[in-house]
Amino acid sequence: MPAYLIVETDVTDPEQYEHYKAASPGAVAAGGGRFLVRGGEMEVLEGEWSPKRLVVLEFEDLEAAKRFYESDEYRAAKKLREGAARFNMVAVEGL
Repeated sequence: MPAYLIVETDVTDPEQYEHYKAASPGAVAAGGGRFLVRGGEMEVLEGEWSPKRLVVLEFEDLEAAKRFYESDEYRAAKKLREGAARFNMVAVEGL
């Protein structure tokens, strides 16, 4: 069953964050994932949740999503965003 990483991002240093944006696609691909959403325009339809930026990644299953998150490639990418953004991230199984 596929799994999805849903990431809410608040970018605090756009220049530094560009380094992370450049490195993360390679880490995602190496982990077997793919971007479904990467910071496009959004509109709140219900409730009070107003994320500044959303990213949605798809993986083969929940274990693959967790392996990606714990991978050396993604750890290296995460270092590039230190001090540049605040993240909230969840992994969820799909249908």
